[in-house]
Amino acid sequence: MPPVPPMNDKTRSLLMQVAVPTVVSLLWREGYRTMLMQGPKPLNPQAAKFVGPAFTVRTVPTRQDFLDDQAAGTRPNLQGQSVADIPAGAVLAVAMNGETRTAFMGDIMTTRMLVKGVAGVVLDGGVSDALAISGIPLPVFCMGSAGTPVTSHRYVIDLNVPVEMDGVSILPGDIVMGDPDGIVVIPAPLVDRIAEAAYEREQLESFVIGKVRDGAPLEGTYPPNEATLAEYEAWKAQSAG
Repeated sequence: MPPVPPMNDKTRSLLMQVAVPTVVSLLWREGYRTMLMQGPKPLNPQAAKFVGPAFTVRTVPTRQDFLDDQAAGTRPNLQGQSVADIPAGAVLAVAMNGETRTAFMGDIMTTRMLVKGVAGVVLDGGVSDALAISGIPLPVFCMGSAGTPVTSHRYVIDLNVPVEMDGVSILPGDIVMGDPDGIVVIPAPLVDRIAEAAYEREQLESFVIGKVRDGAPLEGTYPPNEATLAEYEAWKAQSAG
């Protein structure tokens, strides 16, 4: 199982300053049009922003022989191993095929990942102890609350392999970014360029909003014409100075 590559600090900082819709629109222009997850929702509204490389978890419907082998020690407990192996700064991406009758984790596992410095958790399935998790300052996005353990309906069969979550393909090491607008997956080879472009776009939009707030008409301001773009470049240079 390959290790999750660390993320460039500058790229992480830029993405933490921009919104998911901005990144989605830039990926759309690149031809990546199925990279947004809207199903999983944050349990803690005060902890709903995260960015990090994906550490993926694949689950399948449970079979009794899987459970028997795990109890006998001939099949590893990959659910526990995922929490043990995920590095600081990564995002645990748990593919559960929308299963909300089963909880992959509760507040104890969540607390452990918080202490380890995990950037966030995304599940297209359920958790237990949802109320307790909602008070933990770790971004956790899921599809619902369930009281039964993961092995009741889903079984962790593999780690750090390609998975599908809420209609999005995720490869280990892809960058997963979430905020209250949803979750976007950025293919790893594109992330530095997308981060720079997203930050630049939001800087321009911040300038445009300021002009509109000061009374500028939309025509020529948004979308910005050449004169507005020239004003923006001057504003940027002044701010940098």
